[in-house]
Amino acid sequence: MAYPVVSNPYGFRPLNRIDGLPYAGAFRQLPIASNYNTAIYYGDPVAIVTGGTIAKSSTSGSEITSAVIAGIFVGVQYVNAQGQTVQAQYYPGTSVTSAIAYVVDDPMAAFQVAVGYANGVVTTVQQNAVGTNMSYYAGTGSATTGDSGAWVTAASGANTSTLPWRVIRVVPDTNVTSTTFCEVLVKINTQQYNVALANNLA
Repeated sequence: MAYPVVSNPYGFRPLNRIDGLPYAGAFRQLPIASNYNTAIYYGDPVAIVTGGTIAKSSTSGSEITSAVIAGIFVGVQYVNAQGQTVQAQYYPGTSVTSAIAYVVDDPMAAFQVAVGYANGVVTTVQQNAVGTNMSYYAGTGSATTGDSGAWVTAASGANTSTLPWRVIRVVPDTNVTSTTFCEVLVKINTQQYNVALANNLA
């Protein structure tokens, strides 16, 4: 049995760059609107919306087959109701002000993510998933861990250009068998900075 066991989706985790260079931890600081009341968790895809602020790319509970994505949310700084400045793993969505999101928005970044069924149960793909495009589910984040609940959809591997993720590698460290893999590395296929028209903001 592979170790560690991947039992639940955890979102998109920055790992390295697709050109082979290591990920140095760089991120961009972008504001969250003061009236934005949706929680954002570590590993959630986010987009730049009208006004130049950050929001979740999609909050849909259904399969997300197209999405404009600026990057992946990896933390936040905000002022809480007591007037204290807090640095946190997730944005709670209420009772905070002056929120600044930390976003990994390098178009060359590669992210590790779990593969799941539509119900969020972790499953596997084979080597032939590499090079295909995939959809994802936003999932439900955890206020306990601060982690996203997002995953890519196992059955979605295709060449459809609107699918938001491109699989660039399977992850052998957590393979279930020698030919089946429950995690993959992906890059953003519909990266917001590469969209020619500015009105494609989410």
